[in-house]
Amino acid sequence: MDRGRGPNAKIKDVAARAGVSVTTVSRVLNGHPYVREELKSKVERAIEELRYSPSAIARSLVRKSTNLIGVIVPDISASFFSTILGSQEEAATSRGYSILVSNISEDPQREMRYLKVFKEMRVAGIVIMHEAITPAVRRYIDTMDIPIILSSARPLGLKNPSVNIDDEAAAYDAVAYLAGMGHRRIGLIAGGTVELPTTRMRLQGYMRALKDFGIPLDDSIVRFGNFKMQDGYRLMGEILRSAEKPTAVFSMSDDMAAGAMNYIIDEGYSVPRDISVMGFDDSRLAAMTRPALTTVHQPIEEIGSLSIDMLIKSIKGESSLQEVILRHRIVERSSVKRIT
Repeated sequence: MDRGRGPNAKIKDVAARAGVSVTTVSRVLNGHPYVREELKSKVERAIEELRYSPSAIARSLVRKSTNLIGVIVPDISASFFSTILGSQEEAATSRGYSILVSNISEDPQREMRYLKVFKEMRVAGIVIMHEAITPAVRRYIDTMDIPIILSSARPLGLKNPSVNIDDEAAAYDAVAYLAGMGHRRIGLIAGGTVELPTTRMRLQGYMRALKDFGIPLDDSIVRFGNFKMQDGYRLMGEILRSAEKPTAVFSMSDDMAAGAMNYIIDEGYSVPRDISVMGFDDSRLAAMTRPALTTVHQPIEEIGSLSIDMLIKSIKGESSLQEVILRHRIVERSSVKRIT
């Protein structure tokens, strides 16, 4: 077997065949403008004869970067993140980039390991999609000379460009919609903790809407979880064991709303006849539940693709945008009923 051909061929083999230095081969591979045509032809002929295919990592050693984009995801199983990742990958691929998805499962140590891998692999840029960033991770990010975009997240202490919706206004509109449908006892299934900016903004929207519609806040029907379907199921059980069950429940994610509906049905109640349920995100899951979920639509795919667009512009030194706020809207389906 000829170990200097095909997949086994190395850049030094190309240099030897062409009679040039490895540096010259590298310049040809990376489109360096100052290579004589004679040498360029020799290198290209040697590449063809040896069937040499340079790896992305090998090219990165010369360029000091790759066409790779690292993406930090807190929970890849959530319907919101599976949807947004699809749009990010499509946007990146169409521009000649590939994404490396890192599912940190809300583990700071795992996040630190992935960030170090991204740095070692010389990724061109990073997308961060969560807010529970520890001080140690934040300090490490500050040492990275790599463009970073925040996608549907506002981590405290990070001032990087971001793409979001107005979460306070979106939650307000959700509760206002329920109040407009006649509901006066509206429970809340929240995700995260009040220390996280997005959770805090949605909680503020919920409370402001209750106040504006003259509805008293009842802590017994407010619960906090982790944006997962099983949390929605568990927390709905806690709410139904309160002194007086709500006529409607607003959930801060479609996944938790689906879990809440499952619990309601398992207990022999009906959605929306006995309890109305409203979600948040308008992920692919929302149209698949039965009944189909009334929810707050945030433009998930647009958030994903715009995040990649902004990141690539930042990589190329072209972007001046710091924060983009996209519009939300209410999507009416079948999980909320009007009461009198």
